[in-house]
Amino acid sequence: MEQGSSGLRRLTQEIAKFGAVGALGTVVNFGVSNLLWHVTSLQAVRANVIATVVAIGVNYLGFRYFTYRDRDKSARTRELTLFLAFSLVGLVIENGVLYTAIYGFGWDSSLQRNIFKVVGIGLGTLFRFWSYRTWVFKALPAPEAVADADAFLDAGSSAPLGRRKARQRVG
Repeated sequence: MEQGSSGLRRLTQEIAKFGAVGALGTVVNFGVSNLLWHVTSLQAVRANVIATVVAIGVNYLGFRYFTYRDRDKSARTRELTLFLAFSLVGLVIENGVLYTAIYGFGWDSSLQRNIFKVVGIGLGTLFRFWSYRTWVFKALPAPEAVADADAFLDAGSSAPLGRRKARQRVG
């Protein structure tokens, strides 16, 4: 049970950190989109796409250096590629909701845009949380798993010399 409560505590901390970074990204997203909606003549969804892209940049920095700073950093190119791919799906979800509200139902007042922006961000956030923690910021093995693997390798020290040397190069 001790391990279960420890895992739940880690997940709770991860969700809180994800939420803090997401809240900052949301503030940036709303700020940029509302600024563009009121100061430029860009169409609402185009302005919102720009705002979402800016927020994605802020979020990557927050996730990499705050939420998931303890995660594997060995494959940054892969990580960034997956982050951008999953963020693009989140962008489509968020802006798809806004597009449907504006062009499907004619709900285009400032208040309506912001309401459907909240709905889109909410749905996109659920997808992003699952995909980032599952595919992008992969967890390093638990210390217990590393200790078990080391013990297993040490127990096999009676293996032929060639295999022992290969293991030593790997470890």
